[in-house]
Amino acid sequence: VHLVESGGGLVQAGGSLRLSCGTSESIVSFREMGWYRQPPGKQRELVAHITSSGSTNYADSVKGRFTISRDNAKNMVYLQMNSLKPEDTGVYYCNAQRLQLVLYNYWGLGTQVTVSS
Repeated sequence: VHLVESGGGLVQAGGSLRLSCGTSESIVSFREMGWYRQPPGKQRELVAHITSSGSTNYADSVKGRFTISRDNAKNMVYLQMNSLKPEDTGVYYCNAQRLQLVLYNYWGLGTQVTVSS
């Protein structure tokens, strides 16, 4: 499974970015897809995820500012990030989970998001 992120970059505080994650496989085959981030010097953390039924969950720090969505026809997952803050800086990774007796986690290589103050 290949996941490819795009859309990262440098933005000023208060600005917006839209991250995209594409996969060569049908995303309906995944139990859940999500976005994680790894701030400099910190561990990777969940930002948001969306289930195959469309249910979403967000980290408290991004609620009301970020929106995760999916386009099953295009096999794409998006993360719209608004009102960005310097603490949103980090490498953002796309994740996909598939349950086949055991839970498999797949990761993209990440895209850098830098928010300047």
